Amino acid sequence: IAGDGTEAEYDRLLLAPGSLPFILPVPGKDLPGVIAYRDIADTEAMIEAAQYHSHAVVIGAGLLGLEAANGLALRGMDVTVVHLGDWIMERQLDKPAADMLMKSLEAKGLRFALGKQTAELVQGESGRVAAVKFKDGGTIPADLVVMAVGIRPNFALAQESGIHCDRGIVVNDTLQTYDPRIYAVGECAAHRGIAYGLVAPLFEQAKVCANHLAHFGIGRYQGSVTSTKLKVTGIDVFSAGDFMGGEGTDEIVLNDPSGGVYKKLVLQGNQLVGAVLYGDTADGAWYFQLLKDRQCVKDIRDHLMFGQNHVGDVGHAGQSKAASMPDEAEVCGCNGVCKGTIVKAIKEHGLFTIDDVRKHTKASSSCGSCTGLVEQILASTVGGAYQPAESKDKPVCGCTDRSHGEVRAAIREHKLLTIPAVMEFMEWKTPNGCASCRPALNYYLISTWPHEAKDDPQSRFINERAHANIQKDGTYSVVPRMWGGLTTPAELRVIAEVAEKYEVPTVKMTGGARIDLLGIAKEKLPMVWADLGAAGLVSGHAYGKSIRTVKTCVGAEHCRFGTQRSMAMGVKLEKMLFGMWSPHKVKLAVSGCPRNCAEAGIKDVGVIGVDSGYEIYVAGNGGIKTEVAEFLCKVKNDEEVMDVSGAFLQLYREEGFYLERTCHYVARVGLDHVKKLVVDDAENRKALYERLLFALQDYEDPWQAAVQKPAVRREYEILEVS
Repeated sequence: IAGDGTEAEYDRLLLAPGSLPFILPVPGKDLPGVIAYRDIADTEAMIEAAQYHSHAVVIGAGLLGLEAANGLALRGMDVTVVHLGDWIMERQLDKPAADMLMKSLEAKGLRFALGKQTAELVQGESGRVAAVKFKDGGTIPADLVVMAVGIRPNFALAQESGIHCDRGIVVNDTLQTYDPRIYAVGECAAHRGIAYGLVAPLFEQAKVCANHLAHFGIGRYQGSVTSTKLKVTGIDVFSAGDFMGGEGTDEIVLNDPSGGVYKKLVLQGNQLVGAVLYGDTADGAWYFQLLKDRQCVKDIRDHLMFGQNHVGDVGHAGQSKAASMPDEAEVCGCNGVCKGTIVKAIKEHGLFTIDDVRKHTKASSSCGSCTGLVEQILASTVGGAYQPAESKDKPVCGCTDRSHGEVRAAIREHKLLTIPAVMEFMEWKTPNGCASCRPALNYYLISTWPHEAKDDPQSRFINERAHANIQKDGTYSVVPRMWGGLTTPAELRVIAEVAEKYEVPTVKMTGGARIDLLGIAKEKLPMVWADLGAAGLVSGHAYGKSIRTVKTCVGAEHCRFGTQRSMAMGVKLEKMLFGMWSPHKVKLAVSGCPRNCAEAGIKDVGVIGVDSGYEIYVAGNGGIKTEVAEFLCKVKNDEEVMDVSGAFLQLYREEGFYLERTCHYVARVGLDHVKKLVVDDAENRKALYERLLFALQDYEDPWQAAVQKPAVRREYEILEVS
């Protein structure tokens, strides 16, 4: 019910009245010239007062108080900051940092009265405030008094309506109040006993609340780790987390008062839990991310204080650090490459670019997080001959200067149908290409012109040519497809018989809920496939840049928590996508409820059943660097899941660069681009889906093709050399 008597019914209600400034309950608090500092009107009143008055007192030396005091001083007022505490910004800084900050602010003309309790605001002859009187009897002149002593959650309406309040409107992890139809976010809300007075927690709360208001129902708010940065020109201050430390914590401190730099890192075990930076805050964002992610800093603890550039995550400064590293220091954890290996390759092969180093050592060729450190090592080794990477799009390989995007566009716009035609049109530098460009060109051709451009098996990697995964001993693994992770006793019996008949040394369950037969000699592959095919088992494509698996939970078919039939949905998806080649491997998952037992949140396409249908997520990855899938849309039924999933994958097939995972594709083009073409544009979604189905029609199981075609089967026979 509004103040004018208007009534509005609601199914769900969101309360976000914010907070109210706390005004000290002292005599004179209502005098002209006494204001809070919360909104634009307060700011305008301060600007006006600075034009006509001389003495300002700011009560409260927190973030807002100091920023207000600095602004008033810049406008020519004589400013005194009054604070009850022993040092300024005690909620954001420890005493050493606060002392350095106060010294810098005093140099800017501010005065401080610490440990002072305001007793009264004294009225002058004009009726305006004229002085501030302290409890100890002292006074200071004041034509303007700004109260910046904090806020209190605005929960009066909620309390009057019978909603439980305690230091704010009490909410749970879904931001619901004691009335589950009513939500609260922002400064009015008290979550786990904490009411936040910063905007960042509001954004986090709003995301979770919106998730539930839209009936997606999987978001949870677990509280916020906050950081602070003072907005005073020329003074750099940053703090985050539990910077005071205490029992069970360690402190790493760098204190240079003369140089105006103070840094304090608080660790609990091998995790960073708090940080205070004064004078040099360049690494504040990095420390905050380490703190939020609760990353283990054991391996970088010795030089954590010296910042990100000294641990090789990103950045291209600090060459002296790279030069001083021992040769045995590991640089690339993904590929196990140490500094000595990189330096040796640079000197022996005359390397001058990061791409050269990647080709010879594999350093920086996987997740890329060590790229900065590799470039530092390169620069320190070759000196002025170092050639930094250019920012333009990278070429497909050394055989051409053309990028992946340019090649794809040429194939599409000029209807190029063969690899030689592409190389001639794009003026390839080498007559036959290489092992990098030929697989890419082959994929671009067959994905752009299905059933017209012919697949060139010799331009595929060995695993795709052999239709099996080659192992380090030269044998192969065979993974039959199990639709949606389902199988039957008959299929299991056949797999067991094949394993015994051909003396398969290892039989293993895979992470994709399939069975892997490892250690099969190449000449036995057609025989194994023939026996499996007789029972209806087909290739699982565990070897290809293709559709791999659709992982499912048991869903509503069996689970008491299931909301949708995830197994049936998974089987439909996998059968629809059978034979789909793509820029990189593609994995899907279907979970029957938001508990997400099928791990849909880290798949290229993740489908999660909810009461009203399904939520579809895209661009997840559980590989070297875990990427959480992003929410694409919500659909009502199985058919819409097929349409949207198929359209997204076809868009990825048409726009993705070869060896580019969906997470990197979406990061490159933007999720909004994907939503526009797949979700918002129904006609385009339909066209994408139809192009996918056209490309996959008449697909033949490669195992049975190898069994039934003598010319193909001969490729697996042992050649006798006399």
